[in-house]
Amino acid sequence: MTLSLDEARALHDECCVLDLHADTAKLMDKLGYDLAMRHDPMPRRINLIGHVDVPRLREGGVAGQFFSFWTAPYPERGCARSVARQLDALDDAIARHPGELIWTRSGAEVRAAKAAGRIAALGGIEGGQALEGQLEAIEPFSRRGVRYLGLLHFSANAIGRPAKGKGSDGSVGLTAFGRDVVRECERCGVIVDLAHINRRGFFDALEVGRNPPMVSHTGVVGVHRHWRNIDDEQLRAVADRGGCVGVIFARRYLGSASIDAVVDHVLHIIDVAGDDLPALGSDFDGFVVPPEGLEDVAALPNLTVALSRRGVAPRVLEKILGGNVLRVLDAVPPWGALGAPGA
Repeated sequence: MTLSLDEARALHDECCVLDLHADTAKLMDKLGYDLAMRHDPMPRRINLIGHVDVPRLREGGVAGQFFSFWTAPYPERGCARSVARQLDALDDAIARHPGELIWTRSGAEVRAAKAAGRIAALGGIEGGQALEGQLEAIEPFSRRGVRYLGLLHFSANAIGRPAKGKGSDGSVGLTAFGRDVVRECERCGVIVDLAHINRRGFFDALEVGRNPPMVSHTGVVGVHRHWRNIDDEQLRAVADRGGCVGVIFARRYLGSASIDAVVDHVLHIIDVAGDDLPALGSDFDGFVVPPEGLEDVAALPNLTVALSRRGVAPRVLEKILGGNVLRVLDAVPPWGALGAPGA
């Protein structure tokens, strides 16, 4: 049964809609972007940033947003401070708008935030260069609210090699330090994110880790062959470990400018590895152009309608929209108390 837009919005009101990846905190840090103010989307062809803010999160029926903290690793030194500044920017927005936003780390906290009428803010790091080669950096990031660590981004670092970018090499997997990072993430309640890592490193991380992993934002090779996307074997491997895979909204990785391309990627994941795997991983505010109909976070109910039009039942929609992410959060509890650096 195809849902109407009003029915899709009602479904969003009932369940916890979660997006695994938005780069908005970088805009907050560098450009003074006001998360509490509504921003109009940029013209369609250059709609690269300005996709997320509190009014549109509410309009889209989003219960929780993962803010991903990324850095430019040239040189690697300074990356930790860059992530700290993005965390500071998000802390400040939450402090100024406590009735709208609240830091959360667990599934229970996300559910409680929704019940209280507040949007759950969650954190992730995109690129292990943020550790600057220091294993002991993981615990303080965990204490500040970071729930996942993307091991690689667009350049090699002390952990391993990217799928593409500076220092990419498909024959090289995780380093010894990278294996230690996976173990330390698990000790500190940080979920390992396998977005952007090369294929050998992907499977090395799964071999070392024991907790459910995630791929926070990606497309799938089975729909669109692109270096950035992951293949069916990788999908099954994440599913076997009880993880989740966030489908990216970027046109260049989807292979199409249509919202139906997002649906194609979601349905392929279900066909290959089951409906416990797919999630949302928009990459909003990540200098990507989203497809028509998903111009910003307020448009998320359009995706729910499009999925239902293709035969996805409400029970499965709830998993895709956030249930699968909640399951992973429940399975990997946060470690220690949430607090400022040094707490």
